[in-house]
Amino acid sequence: MSGEASELAHLFRALKAPAAARELPALADRARQEQWSYEHFLEALLSVEASAREAHGSESRIRAARFPARKTLEEFDFTFQHSIKKTVIEHLGQLDFLLGKENVILLGPPGVGKTHLAIALGIRACLGGQRVKFATATQWVARLAGAKRQGQLETEIRRLSKVPLLVIDEVGYIPFDPEAANLTFELISARYERASLIVTSNKPFSKWGQIFGDDAVATAMIDRLIHHAEILSLKGDSYRLRGKNLGPRPAPLADPT
Repeated sequence: MSGEASELAHLFRALKAPAAARELPALADRARQEQWSYEHFLEALLSVEASAREAHGSESRIRAARFPARKTLEEFDFTFQHSIKKTVIEHLGQLDFLLGKENVILLGPPGVGKTHLAIALGIRACLGGQRVKFATATQWVARLAGAKRQGQLETEIRRLSKVPLLVIDEVGYIPFDPEAANLTFELISARYERASLIVTSNKPFSKWGQIFGDDAVATAMIDRLIHHAEILSLKGDSYRLRGKNLGPRPAPLADPT
């Protein structure tokens, strides 16, 4: 290695720019052949490093979000799940709802694609440079209950309020006791008009009183969620069963009356 190359390698290490170091020889050859200006060459070299850092940062944010799986909007089968408009989801994918500190509520029976869309929008947010945290409703309650036992509930909620997007998945799959309902209410209230939520539920709002065991708590929670929100109701068969021939459906049971 020449003295000049050695010095460049040292500078790249000092600047922590490995991508630029890897691409330097090829870019330098191309710059000579095409007679780039110094400014053009520097822009190309820095763009390589910036892109690599952004990709690395996006991956770090995706891992930190703790999504249960990798799902993208491009993978969502709108031909099977046609109860929602593709244009609406594509607009949400532009992340304007995050800028407006708005919520996204996905309602519908199990298997219709609610969690897929929640993950996909969360990944879009990570790729857009935003921090995201994903958990089921019961996992969020367990996390907050643990913080409360340690006398750290306010600190934990304040910390979470600084995350631009929280995803609360599977609200309604397990009924909540009063403490769980109150913890969920505190989390949602702390983000009211301050940061965004994506919430999925297999129950319509009219059944949330049953979920939380208190109609007043459920009403207050819904009020905070939907004040600035995009509410999507998904219908139809299970998204996970698309393409599978399950045979004819059983006839409905006769009314015993």
